[in-house]
Amino acid sequence: MNTPSRSAAVSALVLEGTDHTRGTTRRLRQFIALTKPRVMSLAVFTAVVGLLTAPQHLKLASAVVAIVCIAVGAGAAGALNMWYEADIDGLMIRTSSRPIPRGKVSRWEALVFGLLLAVGATIALGAAANLAAAMLLAFAIFFYVVVYTIWLKRRSPQSIVIGGVAGALPPVIGWVATGAPLSLQPFLLFLIIFLWTPPHFWALSIECSKDYARAGIPALPVVAGGEKTERQILLYSVLLALASVLPWALGRTGPWYGVVAVLLGSVFVGLALKMQQSARAEPHAARRLFAFSIMYLFLLFASLLVDDVVRHDRGIAAAFDTTTALLG
Repeated sequence: MNTPSRSAAVSALVLEGTDHTRGTTRRLRQFIALTKPRVMSLAVFTAVVGLLTAPQHLKLASAVVAIVCIAVGAGAAGALNMWYEADIDGLMIRTSSRPIPRGKVSRWEALVFGLLLAVGATIALGAAANLAAAMLLAFAIFFYVVVYTIWLKRRSPQSIVIGGVAGALPPVIGWVATGAPLSLQPFLLFLIIFLWTPPHFWALSIECSKDYARAGIPALPVVAGGEKTERQILLYSVLLALASVLPWALGRTGPWYGVVAVLLGSVFVGLALKMQQSARAEPHAARRLFAFSIMYLFLLFASLLVDDVVRHDRGIAAAFDTTTALLG
């Protein structure tokens, strides 16, 4: 006689459990969104290149932990950035769908989450690699959150230039994590990303200049206008193209990388020049440059990695032997 009621009760429990699981999953996705996964992925890739092209190598398990720590550290910086900028994120179309403006995560939760990630990543990297790498990771997080986000972004149109220091550090952290001494190579990787950052973000800021103006952010297009910003983008694009060739010109890479760097740099400068010459005729020229800049950095660093493999004759057999040694 009680079977129907028991079945109904069981069904209700199952539905309740399913709803709870879905709610937890949605909640987890919001916290993941705080870490800016797309931004993090590019930083992590450059860190991997720095780690793999260093003259010394970590054991496989330690290398994996080191990369995860760098990823978590980058995510911590993103979460703390969203915590501090929650007020202006709600005013900008581009950022209004972020978790805090939508009320999915509170500012307090984002702050605690970001701090826990930052502290955990730093301690774990020190344990898996070395103290120097951990200190560099902590410095990168501090620089991005305190110097760039809190101090400069709402005060100076040059914030993105200075703040670029934080974004340029991942390959250096990867290099140092292996225990290899600092040399010219990681500095060149740092320089490339440092010079890449202004044209990359200024192209975006041209597209979103109304957003920045609405939020009271003194982005370069807002305070100096589109034409001056386009000239600055062209200047930094030329400097970037020249800097990208330095690893080959100074004998740190082979001709394969040099060819790729010249080709990519030429396209980058060409797009910047075209944007300056026809910005009004082609309103989406800045968007094209921004999109290409992401592909540019990925392809350039990928070619560094391929060049390193080719120059050191690291074929499949050599890679297998190296992996075996790392595991041992």
